[in-house]
Amino acid sequence: MMDVKRNIRAICSSLPEGVKLVAVSKFHPVETIKEVYGAGQRIFGESRVQELIAKQPLLPEDIEWHFIGTLQTNKVKYIAPFISMIESVDTFRLLQEINRQAEKFNRVIRALIEVHIAEEGSKHGFSIDECKSLFTQTTLKQFPSIRVCGLMGMATFTDDTDQVRREFGILRNLFNEIKSIPDTDKEIFTELSMGMSDDYKVAIEEGSTIVRIGTGIFGTREY
Repeated sequence: MMDVKRNIRAICSSLPEGVKLVAVSKFHPVETIKEVYGAGQRIFGESRVQELIAKQPLLPEDIEWHFIGTLQTNKVKYIAPFISMIESVDTFRLLQEINRQAEKFNRVIRALIEVHIAEEGSKHGFSIDECKSLFTQTTLKQFPSIRVCGLMGMATFTDDTDQVRREFGILRNLFNEIKSIPDTDKEIFTELSMGMSDDYKVAIEEGSTIVRIGTGIFGTREY
């Protein structure tokens, strides 16, 4: 039996000050999430809309839900009333729809721009140039109901730590470059979400402020 409370405490005690933990609860039951919540964790990440909207009403209201998977535009309306942050904003169309739904529910939704830094074609996200142009061409001003708080990225799934470090470094440099643009609100643009169970320690060394850990807390998923 996986001791999730012990796992979460061990991970939390290993995180430097200023690094937030998203407990990735996808495919795990409500009862197990409640155990992790009972250990003090408040930020949870899900990657499937159907699963999230089934779980959310059954769990405490002060949970801060982060959406971390590929989000289809036609599904935004289901999570817009309660989602705390959408970390995986990977297209311009998605930005438009999040803004539309946030307005409808009279909310401002926090978001991260997902950048494609991995060598794997299966990963999603804006290219580095596309991401830069979002910030330099005042494009984001079209979306008053979205607060873009930073960037998110996933490294290549590989045992080559040097490659993972290099990819995280690319994202950190982009983050710093965007932060230095005069129009960027430095008090809002503060988050760099990189690192999962296998590579979060490298991600933290490369400047991550949010790590997304599932297996390290909950054990192997039951699909």
